[in-house]
Amino acid sequence: MAEAMKGLKRTHRCGELSAVNAGETVTVMGWVQKQRNKGGIIFVDLRDRSGLLQIIYEESDCGTENFAKAEKMRSEFVVAVVGTVEKRAGAVNENLATGEIEIRAKETRILSEAETPPFPIEAQSKTKEELRLKYRYLDLRRPDLQRNLMLRSAVTANIRKFLTQEGFLEIETPILGKSTPEGARDYLVPSRVHPGTFYGLPQSPQLFKQLLMCSGYDRYFQIAKCFRDEDLRADRQPEFTQVDLELSFVDVEDVIDVNERLLQFVCREAIGLDITLPLPRIKWIDAMNRYGSDKPDTRFGMELTDVSETVKECGFSVFTTALENGGSVRGINAKGQGNMPRKKIDALVDMAKGYGAKGLAYLCIGEDGSYKSSFAKFMTEEKLKALTEAMNGENGDLLLFAADKNSIVWSVLGALRLEMGRQMGLIDEDQFHFLWVTEFPLLEWSEEENRFVAVHHPFTMPMDEDLQYLDSDPGRVRAKAYDIVLNGVELGGGSVRIFQNDIQEKMFEVLGFEKEDAYNRFGFLLNAFKYGVPPHAGLAYGLDRLVMLLVHAESIRDVMAFPKMKDASCLLTNAPDVVDETQLTELGIALADSVENMEKDLDEGAGAESKN
Repeated sequence: MAEAMKGLKRTHRCGELSAVNAGETVTVMGWVQKQRNKGGIIFVDLRDRSGLLQIIYEESDCGTENFAKAEKMRSEFVVAVVGTVEKRAGAVNENLATGEIEIRAKETRILSEAETPPFPIEAQSKTKEELRLKYRYLDLRRPDLQRNLMLRSAVTANIRKFLTQEGFLEIETPILGKSTPEGARDYLVPSRVHPGTFYGLPQSPQLFKQLLMCSGYDRYFQIAKCFRDEDLRADRQPEFTQVDLELSFVDVEDVIDVNERLLQFVCREAIGLDITLPLPRIKWIDAMNRYGSDKPDTRFGMELTDVSETVKECGFSVFTTALENGGSVRGINAKGQGNMPRKKIDALVDMAKGYGAKGLAYLCIGEDGSYKSSFAKFMTEEKLKALTEAMNGENGDLLLFAADKNSIVWSVLGALRLEMGRQMGLIDEDQFHFLWVTEFPLLEWSEEENRFVAVHHPFTMPMDEDLQYLDSDPGRVRAKAYDIVLNGVELGGGSVRIFQNDIQEKMFEVLGFEKEDAYNRFGFLLNAFKYGVPPHAGLAYGLDRLVMLLVHAESIRDVMAFPKMKDASCLLTNAPDVVDETQLTELGIALADSVENMEKDLDEGAGAESKN
């Protein structure tokens, strides 16, 4: 039977005690990690969020009743222990922060008994994620997850501290807003009071934070819940947390400056990481040409090389056709991989096809300088030598080439570069490489929609010198946009916003919106701009991604308390789930299969009447 605390007060968390406390009488409370009965002596490892602590029971010290309680203890029992801190008589446990001491128990209360958990509560669990997420309240007892969430709390606290000191105001914006789909899908919430209408859950507080700038609040931030109905992956969830900022009377340099200092402060305070400022920058086009990615991992080299000029008349039709169609031929050099088995090369070819390529050309340079290649027979010895030199190829190297339109070539080689970096052990996981990517394209052509779409969002300011091309050559226009990247992961992005009505209306026109349609979607913002709007700019971080990278987690699910699965379901609560028919009726909603069944019933009823 569970015992009451009866006024007992915890004096310390388990991990807070050390040899300095030797001789003190303390009260600790937590969960039993393990009980070891050695006959006349029982050892109990007690766990709370601060760490583990060894409790020792000897019947002569603690009495028969307390010793019997210790004998009864099992994994995950919740107990309170009063005892004396002693230095360990035996060997010190170097792997434990409290490894120098133990508590000699005097009094014990079993506050709660526990069934045997469905999996061990231990760090670096090997239990399948599906089972752990079903019992997430148990999974969250794991020391590594608790450390992650405590670090997340520290990161959030330090963000608030820094931004408050910099004059930012923390202001909350609505969760129930207007659906303005121009990117990922919105989550929709039906309105009971206004039948047939829907709220959209925010993908970001973008429009409201711009309105706050119109309202004169100057510097705003928010730790904001955001929602996107999109396919999930390791660094995406349907609901996520965003560190959202907006500033007035600023330009690109001002935003980058305050955010660099924010990152420096947070990383130093949270994990003791010193970041040297200013952070490196790279223009978008250079990032694509060098790394095949707009979020390059710069912890290793293996940069892309454009060999279009070298192979333009080489005789290999795959290369020449790509160039004739306005594309390019580029390659990467996997140093020392020239003896890679054909099976592994074929796997790389399949990978390239998965990124849109028709294939992948390769050239293995033997240790004796000989060539083994998928295309060598189509090229002269002179051309092969020139290609090798262009790629800085040496004996023993593996050269990989993609030939197609630039977007596919970048995508294929960017992915292959990361894969080869992993395979070759080139990535130092202990390094933190921050990088600004700037001057993104303002627009990109969507084959699916047959129009230009905004790379970031429709409120991004074009580069001043490119405004002249908005009508004549929209794809050429660069944006005053910037992303912050860490170790090949986009941490956040932002831009200087359009604050002039004529430019905003031109932007909507280029995006294919009629003026009336633009005002239907965004009129509340456009109307606000009529009453005096300051130049403003902002940025938003994915808090989950930042913490994931700082703790070296493989997924943002490891730094969120209650994440969803890849299909956006919650195994713990069984959400999403069916709701009562009464709720649907109140909202004026009929499910598709219900409508079909209702129509079928009506048809059958009509048939019955005609027979009668």
